[in-house]
Amino acid sequence: MSDLVKKDDGGGLLGVLHGTSGLVVPKPFEREIYLFTTHVAGTTHVDNILKIDKHLDIDDKLLFFREENPHDEKAIRIETLRKEKIGYVPRVDNVVFSRLMDAGKELYARIKGKEFIDEWLRIEIDIYLKD
Repeated sequence: MSDLVKKDDGGGLLGVLHGTSGLVVPKPFEREIYLFTTHVAGTTHVDNILKIDKHLDIDDKLLFFREENPHDEKAIRIETLRKEKIGYVPRVDNVVFSRLMDAGKELYARIKGKEFIDEWLRIEIDIYLKD
């Protein structure tokens, strides 16, 4: 029983409950809620977008981060799981999502489709709320 309460090794039951054991255990009642479909804005301003594009696949998860931005106070930066910035949630779509994030909600996206239109990589995404 004593090995269940050791904090320093990250193992045992407490390690599982606190996420330090390396095991991923789904939380009860955790779900992803689809919110909206849009595209990634600003991909033309990403210097290495052609290189990043080779690693982007349909259904890949993309992470959202609030960003201090002088051009848009509600800016939400979008990154790959490899921590590569690929653009932003479009300004016309980010008001509600930025408020949810500011309230502590976790939002993310999944790639729905992608195509090159001239020099522009259009990445269509579905936005989800993790609840």
